[in-house]
Formats: sequence, C-alpha cells, structure tokens
Amino acid sequence: MGPFHALGRATAATESEAHAALISFLRKAQSDGAKFVLVITGKGGGARDDWSERGVLKRQVPQWLKLPQFRGYVLGFEDAHLGHGGAGALYVRIKRRKSGTRTS
Repeated sequence: MGPFHALGRATAATESEAHAALISFLRKAQSDGAKFVLVITGKGGGARDDWSERGVLKRQVPQWLKLPQFRGYVLGFEDAHLGHGGAGALYVRIKRRKSGTRTS
C-alpha cells in the first residue's frame, strides 16, 4: 500500500460533518495500527457562490488536529509532498494505541 496505511478525504456537506468524519477516520486508522495517514483537505478553490467561504477545510483541519479531542490519535502533521497533494493534503502521524485500550 506504500507509506500510508489509509487515505481520507475531509469533505462533507457541513464543517461539523467533516470534523466528525475526520475524528472517526483517525480513530479507525489508529485501531487498524496505522502509523501515518494522508488527509486530503483540498486547496479550497471551489466556492459554490459569491458568499461561500473558500478553503474552509484547508484552514480548519490543522486547527482541529491540535484540539484536545484529537490528542489521543495524532502525534503530529505536516503538509504533504506535491506528489501526494501538496498544500491540499496533510501527512498525519498516528499515535500507537495503548494495549488493552478499546475504541468505540
């Protein structure tokens, strides 16, 4: 599968749905023993109309990854290489799950 255990695209109808999908994705990746995942945020080029904000997930996902609720899953993150999405994707290093710890 290459250097990544899993690949996730942070897209959803709403920001709160994207947040929930991201934490669920990271929880599963940790449970599956992933060391790194690639999270694709997109570069934010496609606002639906003149009033829609562009690049919301590109801006928000790094902030979410720093939140206390993500600390149990995330060791760190950085922008991906151009071949993996560049500024529109992040490498996320996953914390090892402690033995005996269940995820729900």
